[in-house]
Amino acid sequence: MATMAGLRRRVRRRVAAQLPVLDPPLRGAQIELLRVVEKEPGIGVAAAARSLHLAGNSVSTLVNQLVEAGMLHRRVDPADRRAARLELSTAAHDRLTTWRRTRTEFVAGKLATLSEADRTAISGALPALGRLLTAIEEDA
Repeated sequence: MATMAGLRRRVRRRVAAQLPVLDPPLRGAQIELLRVVEKEPGIGVAAAARSLHLAGNSVSTLVNQLVEAGMLHRRVDPADRRAARLELSTAAHDRLTTWRRTRTEFVAGKLATLSEADRTAISGALPALGRLLTAIEEDA
């Protein structure tokens, strides 16, 4: 787990250094919420809170911040006018796309410096790591 956390942290920092300073700056929890909304457009606040394993009021605060920052749109659910449905703004979509493209290019470049045996070992481990992630998510 320490290796995975270190890898994720270092990649995040190196990729962030390659990108221009983005306005507004976003915190980790805000980015996680954007990813949830990207994965499931129209998700409600309560479902997003469950997905993130956070309290509803915490996610509601994040939603308010992201709406104010122009990253999220909050729409009234036509089936239940008390509920809100969340969608990414164009700015948020573009930001996530740029981040992913830059991250992919960076990691691909570093993978290319490894031996064929190392690349094969990493590739072979990915399915098992995916199954571990699924097992952990199902347990939650």
